[in-house]
Amino acid sequence: MRKKTAGILVAALIAAFALSYGWGADEEKIVVMNPRGIMPEIRKIPMAPRPATLDGRTVYIVDTKYPNTKPFVEELFAALKEKYPKTNWVLRDKFAGYMDDDPKLWAEIKEKEACAIVLVGH
Repeated sequence: MRKKTAGILVAALIAAFALSYGWGADEEKIVVMNPRGIMPEIRKIPMAPRPATLDGRTVYIVDTKYPNTKPFVEELFAALKEKYPKTNWVLRDKFAGYMDDDPKLWAEIKEKEACAIVLVGH
């Protein structure tokens, strides 16, 4: 009996609170905002121009240290080095993890006017 009375009392308090704050059915309108906010306009960035040949060029293979990719990166490096012997292949690990930036490495690649294959996993 006590539980039933307490339940009715709680329900009455909730109903009174809801009505006092406009939760009842009346003419008021509810404004709903998009939780994603205002999305920025999509910019198309063109791909870099491709060299006609890799002969005599330097190509960096950048390992971003994505988990469990090291064996694949080393195998790719060896296969490309064998298939394209006239190309200077450089295998480099990116600073920190795959989510962190490495401005020194990017500056080195730009300075040498080299190409880059950046491996990001999956």
